[in-house]
Order: sequence, then C-alpha cells, then structure tokens
Amino acid sequence: MKIHPLITTTEELADLCARLAKSDFIAVDTEFMRENTYYPLLCLVQIGNEEEAAAIDPLAPGIDLSPMLELLTNNEEVLKVFHAGGQDVEIIYNLTGRTPHPIFDTQIAMMAVSQSEQIGYANLVESWLGKTIDKGARFTDWSRRPLTDRQIEYAIGDVTYLARIFPKILKKLIKTGRGEWLNAEMEKLADPANYA
Repeated sequence: MKIHPLITTTEELADLCARLAKSDFIAVDTEFMRENTYYPLLCLVQIGNEEEAAAIDPLAPGIDLSPMLELLTNNEEVLKVFHAGGQDVEIIYNLTGRTPHPIFDTQIAMMAVSQSEQIGYANLVESWLGKTIDKGARFTDWSRRPLTDRQIEYAIGDVTYLARIFPKILKKLIKTGRGEWLNAEMEKLADPANYA
C-alpha cells in the first residue's frame, strides 16, 4: 500500500480525492481536540482504500477541504468505513451540515459478527490481523505543529488496518447472514438529526 506524505495543499488533496472517488469503499478516521472548545477542533483526517492512504492536515495554511468533504458527503458511489465513527461523523456534520453516506461502522458490524459488546479498535486489529497497535501517540496534542513522523504513522495506521479488515468483516457478515439489521443501524449513524 502506498502511504503519501502529509497532505497540506488543496491540489494534493483534490488529486487524492479524485482517485479515491473511483473506489468501492474508503476508510476514514479523524484526530481532533475537544478539551478547550465547544465543538471539536479537527486536527487531522486520515483516509484511504486498499491501494493508498494519506493523512490530511486541515490546519495547513490555505488548504481547502472541499474535495474531501464532497467525497465524504456527496458521493453515493463510495462506501465510507469508520470504526466507532460517531464523533468523526459529528465533525463532518459540523463542517458541512451533512453526514457521510453511505456509511459502514466496523464497531457496529462486529456486534452482528461476534454477537458481543462493543470492540475497541486495538482489539479489532489484534483479532483480525494479529497486529498490536503502538498506543504511544494515542494521547497526543493533535493541534500542535509540526506533527511528528510517529504521530502521522500512528494516525495513518487507523485507516490502513481498517481498509484491510473491512472486506473480511463484510465476507463474514454475508456468510453468517447476520447483516440485514445493520442497514438500519448504519442509517441511524448517518442521520443528520443526531448531530443537529
């Protein structure tokens, strides 16, 4: 998988989103700070498919996030995959007044697959890929610049692993026939009324 350098310009972002718009699905995650602000401050967006992934710096001077926001909220051809995506969806709603759609949340899906309680992301990666996530960068000040290579690598891992796990979960859902009720759950997650 190709991992791009941190995206800090509108042109780089538009090129990436044009390629991702041809995907069946994209994995999406955000890093934000919400300690000192009423609304969460978006500090980093990670996005990718099975071939490529990148972190986008929404705090970069002059960057216009429109190509990414259009892909997330206006492209019905691409499934947007999150893990425990409620806060990510809230941030996108706050920026656009719209929510990502169609949407798939692996945490919700895992309740259908394993019929157990919510699974954390680290446990999801461990159980499906046998990888242990380095949690060192987890509690970090994402608003501070410059971001370190370790921070970016940690953040991009959230979507590179998700892009590998999602097809496996989907296959399992189809095999077990437990996916039917998920459509209603995913539509609830994408309902703008939850975030208004």
